[in-house]
Amino acid sequence: MAEDAPRFKPYDHPAGGWGAAAATAKVLLEQSVVTKGSRALLSMNQPGGFKCPSCAFPDADCKKTLEFCENGAKALAHEATKFRVTRDFFAQHTVTELMEKSDYWLEMQGRLTEPMRYDAASDRYVPIGWDAAFALIGKHLRALESPDEAEFYTSGRTPNEAAFLYSIMVRQFGTNNFPDCSNMCHEPTSRGLPPAIGVGKGTVVMEDFDHAEAIFVIGQNTGTNSPRMMTNLVEARKRGVPIVAVNPMPERALIRFTEPQDIVQMATFGSTPIASEFVHIRIGGDLALIKGIMKVMFEREAQGEAVLDHAFLAEHTAGMEAVRDEVMALDWRDIVEHAGIEEAQIRRCAEIYIRSKATIICYGMGLTQHQFGSRLLQQVASLLLLRGNYGKPGAGISPIRGHSNVQGDRTVGIDEKPSQKYLDRVRDVFGFEPPREHGHHTVESVEAMIAGTAKVFIGLGGNFVRAIPDTERSYEAMSKLALTVGIATKLNRGHLVHGKDALILPVVARSERIETSHGEQFVTIEDSMSNVTASRGVLAPASPDLKPEVEIVCRMAMAALPASGIPWESYIHDYGLIRDKIAEVYPEIYEGFSERIKEPRGFHLDIPPRRLVWPTPNGKANFLLLPGLDVNEPIADPAMLRLATVRSHDQFNTTIYSYNDRYRGVYNDRMVLFMNEEDRIARGIAPRAQVALETISRDGVRRRVEALTVIDYPMSRGAVAGYYPELNPLLPLDYYDRISGTPAAKSIPVRVVAA
Repeated sequence: MAEDAPRFKPYDHPAGGWGAAAATAKVLLEQSVVTKGSRALLSMNQPGGFKCPSCAFPDADCKKTLEFCENGAKALAHEATKFRVTRDFFAQHTVTELMEKSDYWLEMQGRLTEPMRYDAASDRYVPIGWDAAFALIGKHLRALESPDEAEFYTSGRTPNEAAFLYSIMVRQFGTNNFPDCSNMCHEPTSRGLPPAIGVGKGTVVMEDFDHAEAIFVIGQNTGTNSPRMMTNLVEARKRGVPIVAVNPMPERALIRFTEPQDIVQMATFGSTPIASEFVHIRIGGDLALIKGIMKVMFEREAQGEAVLDHAFLAEHTAGMEAVRDEVMALDWRDIVEHAGIEEAQIRRCAEIYIRSKATIICYGMGLTQHQFGSRLLQQVASLLLLRGNYGKPGAGISPIRGHSNVQGDRTVGIDEKPSQKYLDRVRDVFGFEPPREHGHHTVESVEAMIAGTAKVFIGLGGNFVRAIPDTERSYEAMSKLALTVGIATKLNRGHLVHGKDALILPVVARSERIETSHGEQFVTIEDSMSNVTASRGVLAPASPDLKPEVEIVCRMAMAALPASGIPWESYIHDYGLIRDKIAEVYPEIYEGFSERIKEPRGFHLDIPPRRLVWPTPNGKANFLLLPGLDVNEPIADPAMLRLATVRSHDQFNTTIYSYNDRYRGVYNDRMVLFMNEEDRIARGIAPRAQVALETISRDGVRRRVEALTVIDYPMSRGAVAGYYPELNPLLPLDYYDRISGTPAAKSIPVRVVAA
């Protein structure tokens, strides 16, 4: 809890603008890095500099002096902070004491400085040398009865080079257990889109925004989660491009935005209205909206109007007739009820889509985090197919990913369900037979911990235990492990919920230089539009006892696989050798990697649908059925509300920068429940009352979070929202998309009860 009293005041100003500028200055001051941080910001997302450690949105095609957003500045300031977590800090605090501290307090203690080992006798972390740390890891891994008893987690901040080596190390060890952060957010993209269009990525590149005639932003809070994208939306609106924002929760940046780098707007306190159509959808109503738009198009076709791209459909697609028949059989009353909006608005959205000759649909976790999230994305892909919105400028599907290299990690091998073609390439390039069985995604890894079949957890970045569902059960499961290893820049909850043995291994941050015996090294990052760029840190490491992720991975491999024939030692010193191996394993997309990465702005990986090539079994883009209008299993309880867990503006995933969420008018508090006023009144709840939430589930486990202050907010009826990770205890482990394994965090069935 924040020290200051909670305060709630509606925010009526444009997003961005002077508020963003002030927040940037404030965070640099708070972390005591005004001069150092300001210099580093000039190198962020610039050729020859480092990639932002925050979101995955691409760099602009035209060079700007400042290529960062408010949240990128926060991420940098917290990396560059002057504060340090030393051995003296751990000597002063037991782990039990630290568990009582908030996530924000832990974050604010600063950078880790040396490797630490948990000492059960004192309940403290104590120093350990690097050699001893790696020896302990090797001892535990070699002692396992099966390689499948280990879980190898990856954060999206991990660069391509480290992720690739990690994937090779783990597969040579003998398992495909790769729970990773993608499992909890955009895994439906990776699993749902390939059967439809042949790739588990978006098909849009930056220049497409300059040619789009309509942009749909569905289930995404752009101003907080990918603020640099706002520049593209501002420019589109200035050109008169309609922007349709679809969300159960109005987000300030999609209403009105001031571009902080627009001198005229800043000087005149001007702003740009963003959404030309705000669709106040029910939680889970996106499928009804999509099918409603389709139904309008099919109805008009039946009346003799040509609104579909028939030539495109005939040449490139299969299965449209079945989807048309299913959609046409739907009753408009059911569509309207599920969508939570009027039929007239659905028809307006359809008209915007029909009139546009080039449409982009962007989406975030508002679409992916449902029980049928993968199949929902297939319907988005189908909607775009109807008007041939692939393979032409200004058109395509655009998942807006969060972590800066989460897409890149998947591309280079972090995948619990690898293809046999890929495994064959690994065998041929590295000379060992990799395991062929599928491994664990995130939910399955926690289930293995609960069952006692997982013994070791290694986290390459991230804060696993705070990101996963079912917090109480997950904490208990993690504490059963024989060894937990946290590879991180800063202390977090994941280091405090630990196994019998536990290590904290501090790493060089994205903004810091990497020096080896072969000189300065750089890493590479793939953004959410498949552009690969180099990242070179500019700051000195926070401590001389930090190691780069690549070296940590290689040293773990050497400790766990003493008979390995792979030259791990060489990779520690020369990252070019790693990129050469990436090119050997992925010749179709990474051929000539070492030469191509010399381009100042990097290079694009091939995305076949942009060439109207469909890498599906039938060589076509496929319309796939999702019968009905539900994206989650229906709940009969009349008291049920759908809870969406969301970020605050001062937050990056599980990292809490402050207790404020200024765009939603919340200050000094995170234990809040955003609720429609009519829903509140119907339940007899007073304004600003404190309530509890309980999950409606069938597994007999009581899940409850207390002391939530109700805030009247223009939510759609039947929807409530609150912050994660605080509300993760309400999300059952078993409540996830069966295709992707992604927890359904945007549609948790709950009831409000007296506190």
